[in-house]
Amino acid sequence: MNENKANIDPGEQQKFDGIAATWWDPDGELKPLHDLNPARLAYIADKVELKGAKAVDVGCGGGILSESLAAAGAEVTGIDIAEKALAVARLHLFESSCEVDYQQTTAEDWAEQNPVSAGVVTCMEMLEHVPDPASVVAACAGILRPGGHLFMSTLNRNPLSFAVAIVGGEHIARVVPKGTHQYDRFIRPSELCEWLRAAGMQPMDISGIHYNPLERTARVGGHVRVNYLVHAIKTETKTEK
Repeated sequence: MNENKANIDPGEQQKFDGIAATWWDPDGELKPLHDLNPARLAYIADKVELKGAKAVDVGCGGGILSESLAAAGAEVTGIDIAEKALAVARLHLFESSCEVDYQQTTAEDWAEQNPVSAGVVTCMEMLEHVPDPASVVAACAGILRPGGHLFMSTLNRNPLSFAVAIVGGEHIARVVPKGTHQYDRFIRPSELCEWLRAAGMQPMDISGIHYNPLERTARVGGHVRVNYLVHAIKTETKTEK
């Protein structure tokens, strides 16, 4: 990994390494990821055949989505820069018997070393944790073959998302640790779609994903003012600015 060019926030890396040991605890600090995962997987599986697909899970962390993709029949590579989270992900494979190839690298380096190599790329709850999210979007596009499918999720940037994700999620309901999010890194759908088109991706769908921490349920659909999912397909050529 090229440390000089890496699109990494050391503070974010340290943050997720610090909670890595609890990654697979469904009642731990990362329980929202466990609760959101079935809805995220259903959204993906509704739009692309996963059985036999070559998939790359960018920002895989401890492997919750990576394992679900593998269980659905995909050939999965999970990439992340958080060493301790990857160690937890590899260890959990012994319990789940899933097959996932975990690699410590950035999206940019993986795209450079493995261009046009996958039919499916996922990048969930990761864009808002890096200094240059547009670079990650471009790298994800670079990993995909023409016609390949990209799935991303992140947080919209507006007063409601601040109230729900930071005030409510971190300070009142405390469903995630304080400091998990930085509001200025939230991303409007229009911004994400602009980056996608510039990278040769055609946005196909934008859907809200809504989490009820009391019932611990999640559903896809409705407004996109807080959390949202994007599905895009790689076109043959990039859009010129």
